[in-house]
Order: sequence, then C-alpha cells, then structure tokens
Amino acid sequence: MAKRQVPEINAGSMADIAFLLLIFFLVTTTMDVDTGITRKLPPPVENPEENVKVKDRNVLKVLVNSRDMLMVNGQQMDVSQLKDKAIDFMSIHHNNPKYPIVKEKMIDELGKKVWVSEGIISLKNDRGTSYNMYIAVQNELAAAFNEMRNQTSRELFGVNYNQLVNKRKIDAVNKIIPIRISEAEPENIGGK
Repeated sequence: MAKRQVPEINAGSMADIAFLLLIFFLVTTTMDVDTGITRKLPPPVENPEENVKVKDRNVLKVLVNSRDMLMVNGQQMDVSQLKDKAIDFMSIHHNNPKYPIVKEKMIDELGKKVWVSEGIISLKNDRGTSYNMYIAVQNELAAAFNEMRNQTSRELFGVNYNQLVNKRKIDAVNKIIPIRISEAEPENIGGK
C-alpha cells in the first residue's frame, strides 16, 4: 500500500497576520509616562572664575540629613511647616534685616515697578536621604511658590495663576515670583 502524502499548510500569510497584530497592539496600547520635578536650570555662567557673593540674609538654608531630619536655617522643623516658612521668607518684608533684601523691579508686562524679593532657597540633601523625604520637601517648596503665584495673580488679575491664558500676564507673575531654588549636589551631611 502506498503512503499518502500530507499536504503542506501554507504559512505565508501567518507572518502577515502576526505583523498586523503587533502593529495593532503597539498603536492601541498606552504607555505610562514618567514625570519629573520641573525646574528651570540657571543660564551658563559667563565668567566661571568670578565668585558670586550672596548676602546671608537672602538665603533660606534647607538641609535634610541621612535620617530624614529637616533643618531650616539651623532649626529642626517638620516638613509640614516648610511651605509656610518658605512663603514667609520669600514674601516682601521692607527694611527687615531678618528677611531678604527687596527691590523695585520694572515689569514691562504690567508697565510699572513692583517690589520683588531677592530671596533664594538653598536645598541640600544627604546621600542617605530617603526618596520619600526628598519628594516631600520638593512638594512643599513647589506648593509654596504655587501659593505665592496664585496670590499675586489674584491680586493683579482676579484669577489663580493656573487659570491665566495670556502669556504676558503669566510672564509678569513669573517675574514677580521667580522660582529661586538652588539645589546642591548631595553629600554626607551626617545626623547619625
């Protein structure tokens, strides 16, 4: 008896179908996008040999040690108090030596001069600082600047900062309340 040959299955279209399914899943699948902390980097230094002197009263020193203890200008503080401390420090305090120097600055978008603080928040973390504490401190500082921008926007334009649509108004608020956070490279601060 003769053996029957089994007919071959044409698999040429299988590769096409697999390719189409792959394309379908790539197009319809959404990817999680990681978001970071928004910070504007300072412009490049034109003369690196020049040492910039900042008056001590203009700097709010925020330190976080390896045990996640927060120190603000040498005083231990709970992270929940940091927002209010930053707002108080960056607010306008005329002729008060405990606070940053304020100066009148021409805001072209408003067509007038306004008082602006020269305050800077200096943030320094220990290499052992936990990620959760680092993010908590960043959140409090961002909330402080957001609240100050909202207040300024309400005073000038009657709406919160995030509701502004006019670029000139947004630029005006950004010039009055710039985000001035200087973040130093982490090092071993201690606290053990």
